Amino acid sequence: MEEPKQRRPSFVRVKRPKGQDEGAVATPPAPQAPTPTDEHARIVVPRHERGRESPVADADIEVREVRYGATSRTPYLRIVPKQQRLTKVAPGYLEATPLGSRPIDAVGRYLADLRRLLIGSPFATSQAIHERLSKVKALAVFSSDALSSSAYATEEILIVLALAGSGALKWSLPIAAVIVALLAIVALSYHQTIRAYPNGGGAYIVAHENLGPLPGLIAAAALLVDYTLTVAVSVAAGVAAITSAAPGLFDLKVVLAVAVVAIFTWGNLRGIRESGTIFSAPTYFFIASMGTVILLGIAKVALGEAPGSLLHAAPPRHPVEPVEALSILLILRAFSSGSAALTGVEAISNGVPAFKPPESYNARVTLTWMACILAFLFMGITFLASRYGLVPDERETIVSQLGREVLGESPLYYVYQAATAMVLFLAANTAFADFPRLSAILASDGYMPRQFTFKGDRLAFTNGILALAVGACVLLVTFNASVTRLIPLYAVGVFVAFTLSQSGMVGHWWRLREPGWRMSMFFNGVGAAATAVVAAIFLMTKFTHGAWISTLLMATLVVLFMLIHRHYRRFHQQVQVSEEDVARLPPPASMPLAPGAHRPLIVIPVDDLNRITLTAVQVAREWGGRITAVHITDHREAAEEFRQRWERLLPDVPLLIVESPYRAFLAPMLACIDYLSRSANGQLVVLLPSLRVRHWWERLLHNQTMLGLKRYLKGRGDLRVMEVPVDLGR
Repeated sequence: MEEPKQRRPSFVRVKRPKGQDEGAVATPPAPQAPTPTDEHARIVVPRHERGRESPVADADIEVREVRYGATSRTPYLRIVPKQQRLTKVAPGYLEATPLGSRPIDAVGRYLADLRRLLIGSPFATSQAIHERLSKVKALAVFSSDALSSSAYATEEILIVLALAGSGALKWSLPIAAVIVALLAIVALSYHQTIRAYPNGGGAYIVAHENLGPLPGLIAAAALLVDYTLTVAVSVAAGVAAITSAAPGLFDLKVVLAVAVVAIFTWGNLRGIRESGTIFSAPTYFFIASMGTVILLGIAKVALGEAPGSLLHAAPPRHPVEPVEALSILLILRAFSSGSAALTGVEAISNGVPAFKPPESYNARVTLTWMACILAFLFMGITFLASRYGLVPDERETIVSQLGREVLGESPLYYVYQAATAMVLFLAANTAFADFPRLSAILASDGYMPRQFTFKGDRLAFTNGILALAVGACVLLVTFNASVTRLIPLYAVGVFVAFTLSQSGMVGHWWRLREPGWRMSMFFNGVGAAATAVVAAIFLMTKFTHGAWISTLLMATLVVLFMLIHRHYRRFHQQVQVSEEDVARLPPPASMPLAPGAHRPLIVIPVDDLNRITLTAVQVAREWGGRITAVHITDHREAAEEFRQRWERLLPDVPLLIVESPYRAFLAPMLACIDYLSRSANGQLVVLLPSLRVRHWWERLLHNQTMLGLKRYLKGRGDLRVMEVPVDLGR
């Protein structure tokens, strides 16, 4: 028979601090109440707190009221645990709780609740590994751009060939075959890149590491421009699919395009795993519907139910008058337009870290799937377009015409068009996955503002997502959401990036000479040569048709990258300190204290051990108070490295590390200041080191967190705030 569980006491006795009277706990008026004479107080513990090792946390309890016993009339304190904003992980190491990461002001809490409503509850940094993608979801996230291009690549070939009349349309199939061969070369080349760079080998990383900074920046600029154009072109093509089935919406295409970009911005702000879940079904629905139409169309051609046959193309449905002569240059223009089908192939190699382990293997398998599916869809559409004699029409796409021929005016046609429109919209998601990640890498290397490294509530690079959305909307409005007007700007950047990436891989294999390097270098060399030829064709045939705009944007970005990097390099040179600099700091001042007085506790928020921090430490030492430095971090390993350096150079200044799992700064810092104020005896001073800049644009390159902290601390009567401005120019 089990022994009955022993009931835990409902109270504990804690020693009352000397000198503390009952007035500190809001005693109700009761003159006849006896004054407690013993040195302990009876403290009631709430039922849900009984059984814990420490029923009354030393700093995290909140006194509610004073009560008196029913019989003994002995006063006791009824308390409840405070909702903790900080938890102690180790000596000198605290961690902010979800409550401690929430804004403390009403407006901040309102905005946080609004974000929670729109994009969901915030994720802790430790959940990043759980946001990885499986191969099935990764195919939807990273391949929708390449797969969707099959819906308009054939049409772009036919639009150029139609300039030479109806007879030139027969060249569409040979051109498509050459593009598929180029696709196979590029896919094999990126297989080698993924194997060599399992942590993500985008064109920027490969070119920067193997060819030098300038080629790397050119590749990065080319990709950023191409990703922005990917969103604009894909959304415009998706709107065109809708207006083909519903012509009455043609005049609203710009409004529809901007609305679609806004929806995708919202989806990606929710985090990559949720975006993969949201966007997987439409991608596979498109593959199934388009594959069904292609197979049915080929069956009808084989059965003789189409104008053409398996071996012969059909005559055009209506004659097209030539406006140019058929020439090599025209065929090259058609080839360059159709090569837009390859945009997005590099996305998988850029996003290898987003895959579930084993990342490299899963990425290579997904790349193979994507290349095979794209080749089937692109060749199938081009083949059927020639067998049905389809001709480009401004108000109806080739894919729509093919659907009407194969499915007829049935509900299945509208389902097919809906699937096409959805995947064209989803193609923008590839850019939303890669543009923010590339921006964060550039920002980490000092070529873009540091703010692009910030991860939002859902572990997505918020600033990169918003910048991409704004750029795409500007292009859609400027070019009236027209695919034909946007295509000349498109794909120039991606083939420049292809060429630099594959050339960098040739240098990589030649330098390391790992097992199997000769075969890998051969594939990458062929890929570099092929994509270089295509890039030259693009610039030669489309420069005056709009490619000059993309070239100008890329050059402008490269210049901006170099200027930003120069500023950060100068800033680093000005703020870095050596052990000799730290040793030259004056020792702490020894000021005599009046009887009963206490030295003030001086709190210094620090981001790094640099000249700005040392200036604040010097000011604090001149005051002669107790100094505590506080470092907010969301990366525990990096924080420990920072602690080791700090304790080696400034062993007399205690460092308190506060881990912020939700990547907040203000709320955990304010919670830490409240935590430290309990031991300050009402003498707390917060020194805020701040950087003085000479130009307005320099403020955009540095976080202004100290200004925000000063705004929250201003006006508090329990502490003093002092700003320590540092002018590095002096």
